[in-house]
Amino acid sequence: MASAKFAINNKIHLTTKVSPFMANYGRELGIGINLRRKRKVEKVMEFVERMRRVQEEVEAALKRVQEEIKRQVDRRRK
Repeated sequence: MASAKFAINNKIHLTTKVSPFMANYGRELGIGINLRRKRKVEKVMEFVERMRRVQEEVEAALKRVQEEIKRQVDRRRK
């Protein structure tokens, strides 16, 4: 079950071009923890700005696909 969850959260979505984990948390999902690796602590405002950009990109991608699907459906209705 955990491996399926990992696979779903880590797969890049065709529509948004980012993984669900990236869209929610602003970073890629890692495999395990490396305690020896030194990590740069991100400033809060930088994180907020990065998350805002990711979410705007995802929203724009979803709107583009929604409009394309609507055009295709409307074309068949005529």
